[in-house]
Amino acid sequence: MKVKVQNLDGTEVQGAAGDVELNDAVFGVEPRQDILHRVVTWQLWNRRATARPTRERSDVARTGKKFGRQKGGGTARHGDRAAPVFIGGGKAHGAKKRDFNISLNKKIRALGMKMALSTKARDGLVVVDSLELKDAKTKALAEQFGKNGWNGKILVIDGDAVEGSFARAAGNLPGVNVLPAVGANVYDILKHDTLVLTKAAVEKLEARFNG
Repeated sequence: MKVKVQNLDGTEVQGAAGDVELNDAVFGVEPRQDILHRVVTWQLWNRRATARPTRERSDVARTGKKFGRQKGGGTARHGDRAAPVFIGGGKAHGAKKRDFNISLNKKIRALGMKMALSTKARDGLVVVDSLELKDAKTKALAEQFGKNGWNGKILVIDGDAVEGSFARAAGNLPGVNVLPAVGANVYDILKHDTLVLTKAAVEKLEARFNG
């Protein structure tokens, strides 16, 4: 699949560098809703931290010896300092530990990533030569995005690291997120309207699955 390479100002790159051949094994996979759903669910569940448990009576380090006589003491007939009614006692019906980490086969995760990229390759994918800016200002970058017709949520993925001036200029733009290629994931790709890849990002993503 051939895609025209653009500059950040919206003009097409001329010459042999003006086209990039996308690997059909990565950008030409037929999407399946069930696979994408499984991968997104796996991502979101793994963001949840482990639910911390509370200590119940059996977990509290207090004596189990009866501390007062049964009758005549003028107090209730308690037999255990670990009872919930005492300060330092165990929690009655406390929260249990819950671990939300779920596993997902590597092949399914890789397939979901390919399907997400393929979904954007059909509609919403832009390939740019690089992210170097002449005027690294947030206002200038926002105006440029408007001229290019990049509206809504925009995800920009670079190669090994995001170009510094671009990252600073895009940092305050609402709805614009930038990632290095190693951070590309199914959830972020699908939730953005436009996916912008640099040529370096295309190489890294293809090498990620063919390496």
